[in-house]
Amino acid sequence: MIQDIPGATLAATIWTYWFGVGLMVFRVHRKSRRLGGLVPEQPMERLMWLIWVPLVTAWFMLPYLALVRRSPWLHTPAFALTDPAYAGLRWVAAVVALLCLLLTAWCWARMDANWSMAVSERTRGELISDGLFARVRHPIYALSVTLMLCSAVIVATPPMLAIAVIHIVLMHLKARNEERHMLKMHGDAYARYLRRTGRFMPRFGTRAA
Repeated sequence: MIQDIPGATLAATIWTYWFGVGLMVFRVHRKSRRLGGLVPEQPMERLMWLIWVPLVTAWFMLPYLALVRRSPWLHTPAFALTDPAYAGLRWVAAVVALLCLLLTAWCWARMDANWSMAVSERTRGELISDGLFARVRHPIYALSVTLMLCSAVIVATPPMLAIAVIHIVLMHLKARNEERHMLKMHGDAYARYLRRTGRFMPRFGTRAA
């Protein structure tokens, strides 16, 4: 019987998340004959991929290992399981993680064939500015960061905390790179979009141009 329900929920959520990424790669390839950015074109993104691949692998495995490995480095710390306040926080994080998965799936569906894991200089792509994209330029990345923070709260091991920091830094670098590309592709339309949106958090008090 599973005793750590928040931990098991997180593990299932992350596995489902990355299974969804795989489905998106297949979907984009079927519709456009592109690999959905699975093989980055830019040298900068290729370098980031060298970090991202082991990071994602660790993110995929650490929640599971926290459930089954009795190791001080891999198993969820005792305080996280026994302290009532922190245990409650883990339940909240598990619910938020599930919400992140659902909202990410909505974003994937909205982007459809425009979705890509990497910048492509060969395709212009559609400028999507409705739904979650109306106030946040990178809702998928924002949700990914939130899911990673939930992972750090629920698992709370040194390796998970380390990959959370690296992941958040990479998300900022990748978002900035994509913004430069979109500004180049869409010009003034994207410049106006930049002014009225936040990168990862909504920007209020501005009007659509």
